[in-house]
Amino acid sequence: MKSGRARRLLSVASLGIAGALAGCANQAADEALLAQTALVGMSKETLLSCAGVPQRQATVGNQEFFTYRSSRIVSYPSPPPLGYYDTWGWPGYGWGWPGYGYGWPAYGYEVNSYDCEATFSLKNGVVERVVYGGTSGGSARLGQCYAIVQNCMALVPQQTIRPSP
Repeated sequence: MKSGRARRLLSVASLGIAGALAGCANQAADEALLAQTALVGMSKETLLSCAGVPQRQATVGNQEFFTYRSSRIVSYPSPPPLGYYDTWGWPGYGWGWPGYGYGWPAYGYEVNSYDCEATFSLKNGVVERVVYGGTSGGSARLGQCYAIVQNCMALVPQQTIRPSP
């Protein structure tokens, strides 16, 4: 009996965690993934007008490669270590001047760097493929890639979902 109840509680907890993680989805990353197919077929002129001048450009035969970069650095206060300490290492509460007593946080800043490199392959003046790269991983990189393609995505007609008859 206890094991059945424990399984139900575990199932409910799992659903709650899954729901919480789904709520944290990165909309910019989703849009960047969509851009990899939505921008195929875009003309070179339109690409240059919405994405701007590429950082690098190469031509091989009738194929061109335009590479764009986007990066940002984000910093925010890191949480204090367990407990709260003044400048002498004693637990401190209240306010004070740095180095002169209680109240100044003994912690620093967490710094994150996000970057993306998007390379557009064009054949005969039309986008054939969009490839993302960079040192950031996962949705962090894709979210940064959206900064490159967002103006172009605004030019792509939105597909409407038609109800089935």
